[in-house]
Amino acid sequence: MTQPDRPNSAHSAVVFDMDGVLVESEHLWERMWTRFAAARGRTWTGQETRQVQGMSAPEWAAFLAEFSQAAESAAETERIVVDDMITALDDGEIDLLAGAEKMVTDVAARAPIALASSAPRRLIDAVLDRHGLTPHFSATVSSAEVPRGKPSPDVYLAAAEKLGHEPQHCLAVEDSSNGLRAAARAGMTVVAIPNGDYPPAEDALAGAAHIATDLDDVRLKLVGSLPQAR
Repeated sequence: MTQPDRPNSAHSAVVFDMDGVLVESEHLWERMWTRFAAARGRTWTGQETRQVQGMSAPEWAAFLAEFSQAAESAAETERIVVDDMITALDDGEIDLLAGAEKMVTDVAARAPIALASSAPRRLIDAVLDRHGLTPHFSATVSSAEVPRGKPSPDVYLAAAEKLGHEPQHCLAVEDSSNGLRAAARAGMTVVAIPNGDYPPAEDALAGAAHIATDLDDVRLKLVGSLPQAR
C-alpha cells in the first residue's frame, strides 16, 4: 500500500484538495447546509452530507434547494451558503490544518503545485489569500469550472492541464471518498489523508498509493517523491 519514499522522476507536480487537506472546514460546510435546511423546516443529517461531499457548488446547491423544498433557486441557495462560509472565514473559523503551511511551502520549492477543490472560486481565493498561500500555487481550479464535480476526474484533469503536466506525472492529496476517487480516475498517484470525522470508504482508500497519518507524513511522502528543490 505504501510506496518507498525515494525521488521519482516520474512525478513532476502536485495537486492538493483544499477542504480537509489545507484547512479545517468540512464541519462548517455541514453546519451551513444544516442551517439552510432547518430554516426551511427540513432536517439535514450526516447521510445528506456524505451524499454531497465532493460535489461542485452548483451540484450541492441544487441538491440542497430540492431537499429543503426551498423557494430560492439553486444559484441563490449557493450564494447564501457561501456567504455564510465567507463570514466564518472572516471570523477566523477556517484555520490551516497543522502542518499545512510547511507542506505547501516545502513542496512548492520542489515542483509546481495546483489546487483542485469542490469549493467555489470566491471561497478558494479568499482562503488562500487569508492564509498567505496564493503565491505558492501555479494554478487553482474549482469544480464549478469543469463539467462534473468529484468523483468525476474533471477538476484534477483541468488542474494538470493548467500546470502543463500529464496527470500520470502528478501526485494528488485528498481526504474524502469522492476526492480520492476523482484523483485516482484522473490517473494521478494519490496520497490519502483520511478525514477522521468523515472517514473515506474502503474502496476509495484502495486507490491510494499511500495512506498518511498526518500532514507531516504527507509532506515527507511528497518531498521524497519529487526532484530536488528548484
